[in-house]
Amino acid sequence: MGGFSMFQAFIYLLAAIVCVPIAKRSGLGSVLGYLIAGVLIGPYVLGPFLGLSSGESGEDIMHAAEFGVVMMLFLVGLELDPNEFWKMRKKIVGIGSIQLFGTILLIMPICFHYLNLGFGTSLAIGSAVAMSSTAIILQTLSEKGLTKTPSGQSSFAVLLFQDIMVIPILAILPLLAVNATIVTEHAHDTLLDGAPGWMKTLAILSAIGIIFFVGNYIVNPFFKYIARLQVRELFTSFALMLVIGVSVLMTYVGLSPALGAFMAGVALANSQYKHQLESDIEPFKALLLGLFFIAVGSTINFNLIIDDPLTILFMTLGIMTIKAIVLLVAGWIFKLKLTQNILFVMLLSQIGEFAFVILNLTNQLQLIPKEWHDLLLATTAVTMTITPILLMINEKWIAPLIGMRKRKFAEEIEYDLPESHKKIIIAGYGDFGNTIGRIVKFSGFQATVLDNDSDRVNLLRKMGFKVYYGDATNLNVLRAAKADEAHILVAAIDPPEINKRLIETAKEHFPNLKILVRARNRFEAYEFINDGFDKVYRETFYTALQAGVDCLELLGVSHEDAVRQGEIFKVAEKASLKKLSKHSHNLEEYITVSREETERIRALLNEGMNLELVEDEIEEEDSEKR
Repeated sequence: MGGFSMFQAFIYLLAAIVCVPIAKRSGLGSVLGYLIAGVLIGPYVLGPFLGLSSGESGEDIMHAAEFGVVMMLFLVGLELDPNEFWKMRKKIVGIGSIQLFGTILLIMPICFHYLNLGFGTSLAIGSAVAMSSTAIILQTLSEKGLTKTPSGQSSFAVLLFQDIMVIPILAILPLLAVNATIVTEHAHDTLLDGAPGWMKTLAILSAIGIIFFVGNYIVNPFFKYIARLQVRELFTSFALMLVIGVSVLMTYVGLSPALGAFMAGVALANSQYKHQLESDIEPFKALLLGLFFIAVGSTINFNLIIDDPLTILFMTLGIMTIKAIVLLVAGWIFKLKLTQNILFVMLLSQIGEFAFVILNLTNQLQLIPKEWHDLLLATTAVTMTITPILLMINEKWIAPLIGMRKRKFAEEIEYDLPESHKKIIIAGYGDFGNTIGRIVKFSGFQATVLDNDSDRVNLLRKMGFKVYYGDATNLNVLRAAKADEAHILVAAIDPPEINKRLIETAKEHFPNLKILVRARNRFEAYEFINDGFDKVYRETFYTALQAGVDCLELLGVSHEDAVRQGEIFKVAEKASLKKLSKHSHNLEEYITVSREETERIRALLNEGMNLELVEDEIEEEDSEKR
């Protein structure tokens, strides 16, 4: 037993660090970088020189790395609001079934009539070939910002349907195997080996029920308890334990652990802790997913390709062509534009990682001859390697050739988005953030709200507000809340030092985000203004301003005049704040300018000027000083 050593782990990570940046800079994408790294350190290139030629160690890393796919599907489920899932049901079932069953129906006759394979074998091969790579596609959509495009949403619908259909496919395969009763004794290391069919079905349904029960009635209270303890690493530990526990449960009942993780994610999609969960799991998912791609690259059987290159070439081109035809038809039926349809085809025409699971099971069941099993494994790895290259060719040559230049495409997408889809993140939902959130919500906009007070989050969710638990200063939490897609960030956290940390993080990593800043007093406001923020709001200013207007009315000033005085003071004070911020670090200068500004504001109020004249005068003064 070789095992996977620390040295081997070092080589895998080193290969990723060297190859991925080169691939990214060359416009090939990170996925192809990982695949190239796997090929380089595989048994047919540098593996023997590095001591990595053992097939056993390759299997070890593949088993570990497959957990990255499990985590990815957990995060996909977490992002899938059940309400949104229900809205997408027609597209998921429609375009998903056309792709899956269309591919199977085209592949089966070829295998049955032309390759003289049995019905069960043909169906198994068709099912494996119909699968597309969730890992490659979702990673590509995220990297290239294509998630919200028609092709991106259609691809997601197809992948979701495939992931769901893995359950019946894996359940049907043992029934197709002639030797199933003999082989399955060793095929699955589950608690249900040799059990009657009704017991297996009951166990599967019970496992699914347990996942949703635990997700809804046990996980949230436990997360609330951890949140009160304020021990950050416990969140990460519990999140990992949850994903691993679900995977183990699904393995014991003979189902895909990835599918179990997806269902667990869906069960927690409405949880107030979803963004914290995403931020805790994301780093592990990204690392293990990278290792998965490296493992795929390292398992490409170059001996088989060299011995029979024409067969591999024919299978690769034939399978990808058949899938492309089916996908073009599916895209045409669902009225995708030509440019979007071509991208849709490029994204989904490969064979995916679930094919490894299906082919592994068919091999154990002796459902597919060993020769065809090896050829299909090699073809699967080759198609996964080709996909990033095809996407690069489409982006650089095909898309511009048919008129979809990047800028024009971006404008088209922006045009298609209604105003209500502009994204707002409110960090901190005390009195200040809550007031902003209600104005935004009641005006027809949706805001993602983050707060690290679990009791407040729990109360507000009971009141019907869409609030999530999470530390907004954490970059991963901001990414999980889709800060890279948002238009506005309201930084309303208390205390100020934490709010400042949030603003610095957001400004560094999301430069296009418009930031509205809460300041406790004018001296905090000075700091934010000096840092380049012009949307700074003192939490006590507007309340005090309204109190001042009411006070004037009680002193006998008419309502109209009192309101006008308040507006003049607000405009003049805003201009004064900017001037004083420049001198806030020099006490003598600050006092001098402060006296000048006080006298100026007093004069403006005493003269009873029209508000427009005040604004014009302030603008003139600013332009003269500039």
